[in-house]
Amino acid sequence: MTEQSNAESGDAKAWSGRFNEPVSDLVKRFTASVFFDCRMAEQDIRGSLAHAKMLAKQNIIGAQDLADIERGMAQILEEIAAGKFEWSLDLEDVHLNIEKRLTTLVGDAGKRLHTGRSRNDQVATDIRLWLRDAVDQAIELLGSFQRALCDLAEQHADTPMPGFTHLQVAQPVTFGHHLMAYVEMARRDAERLVDARRRINRLPLGASALAGTSYPIDREFVAQELGFEAVCENSLDAVSDRDFAIEFTAAAALVMTHLSRLSEELILWMSPRVGFIDLADRFCTGSSIMPQKKNPDVPELVRGKTGRVNGHLVGLLTLMKGQPLAYNKDNQEDKEPLFDTADTLIDSLRIFTDMVSGIRVKADAMRDALKQGFATATELADYLVKRGLPFRDAHEAVARAVREAETRGCDLPDLPLEMLRSFSELVAEDVYQVLTVEGALAGRNHIGGTAPAQVRAAIARARARLA
Repeated sequence: MTEQSNAESGDAKAWSGRFNEPVSDLVKRFTASVFFDCRMAEQDIRGSLAHAKMLAKQNIIGAQDLADIERGMAQILEEIAAGKFEWSLDLEDVHLNIEKRLTTLVGDAGKRLHTGRSRNDQVATDIRLWLRDAVDQAIELLGSFQRALCDLAEQHADTPMPGFTHLQVAQPVTFGHHLMAYVEMARRDAERLVDARRRINRLPLGASALAGTSYPIDREFVAQELGFEAVCENSLDAVSDRDFAIEFTAAAALVMTHLSRLSEELILWMSPRVGFIDLADRFCTGSSIMPQKKNPDVPELVRGKTGRVNGHLVGLLTLMKGQPLAYNKDNQEDKEPLFDTADTLIDSLRIFTDMVSGIRVKADAMRDALKQGFATATELADYLVKRGLPFRDAHEAVARAVREAETRGCDLPDLPLEMLRSFSELVAEDVYQVLTVEGALAGRNHIGGTAPAQVRAAIARARARLA
């Protein structure tokens, strides 16, 4: 007996007429998905209502059947919202639970709802509807995260701090410029999610089990009802494709990787040995034994959760790598990692946005750190090049100046003019203008540079995009 005709017969299982003995309780528990896929109930009902409306439009079911289905689904939605809906393990998944309740409420009309579809294309549609909603939420939160970064960056567009390579002091930047690097990462993250959404937003419903249906359905009508941009054009691919889930998880893994990088910096900056920032108390915890401790638990946990999302990506890729066409039971394993990825991403973005707004910057500590690594050495080399010295010779001259400053236990701007001239006769009194932190910052006055004016311009461009 086919899945479709069995569903219409009202059996407890949509396929039970084929078997001579009931499924064991162990197999029920092992194969059931209802206790995690029930979160797609709203999407399942939305998809069913659009399908029913199409069936009525095509005269496959009657107008009264449609009215009964809509009435029953409205009641089921109310029961779910009120926490009164009884989910049954015997009914395996969200789809059969809702269908069984609908049939109880409206009789034969509920049995006719499954005409022209299969659970294969039904679940594929539900997942895409659910994921589309999650992507929209993540994109919105990425916007809020960028705005929070811009707000803090604007306050510190001219607050100097060391820029690092290899975790060694490299050149002066501003804290605002450093934060805007994460705005660029989040901007790319949002672009990836917007692009992935296009491929999520294609309708599988109508593919039925794997080969389409003999009923005169109108797939484009259902797509329009549900806000899909297009239909999946191959029925085999429609029910077995999980590329969209993998693509979303890959995009989410990159978002989490960026949050993890910022987490690492916040943790480092908050350490008393660095002391660049302090996090608001509400994002930290203490120690059960050391009363002085203030631990950056939120960024540490986000850093840890990144590994969890990366693991989900590998898990989904592995899930799909050996599957023949079309649908296989393996695909039931896509939901838990997908749900957890979306939950982790959304929760992390929400808390990070709030946490960024509560960062207190210790500007004096940032400036003091610039004195520890000869941060304006490159400025001195550029100064000599602009006066005609080949860059390699300028590089060597400045390296000797750095060695002298290191021996004296001072910074480059503290070296006397005559000492600097001993490394190159091209050095003049104006050299100290480029050796200051402010001079070094102002000299990078181009798009992407760390001059405070350019930082403010970058913030303005980011705000305009977000608007």
